[in-house]
Amino acid sequence: MNKENKNLFISGLILGLGLLGAIDGIVFHQLLQWHHMVLSPNIELEIFTDGLFTALFSALLIWGGVKNFQDARKNELGHSWKIFLGGLFIGGGSFNLVEGIIDHHILQVHRVKPLAENPLLYDLTFLAIGLLLVIIGFMIKRLETNL
Repeated sequence: MNKENKNLFISGLILGLGLLGAIDGIVFHQLLQWHHMVLSPNIELEIFTDGLFTALFSALLIWGGVKNFQDARKNELGHSWKIFLGGLFIGGGSFNLVEGIIDHHILQVHRVKPLAENPLLYDLTFLAIGLLLVIIGFMIKRLETNL
């Protein structure tokens, strides 16, 4: 992969991480209110950790956008939507896999839907979606590199 496409892919990866983090925070933390970043009887702690979570993934979105702009200004940004979209999907799926494995299973700071009848089913579905996104991302990216 040439430098321009590598830069495009990395930007997509960063933006994908930020995008799925933002979707997770907006949908699961705020709209559905299924969980907070840290489950605690202290609502102030829950809201504070959600705010840190949102700040982190907002920073990734800004970083990805700035990286795109900087690479484009130096004429070092590829033009392939397949490379970029592949990066978005792989980044987003990686968010689900890393966040799901670390937070839901290793650290056990929260579950996707802790009050569900079968919370493990929600956790495993979250991981399966992440794996599916990564696979789709590699398939899209491969379409470009096989041309």
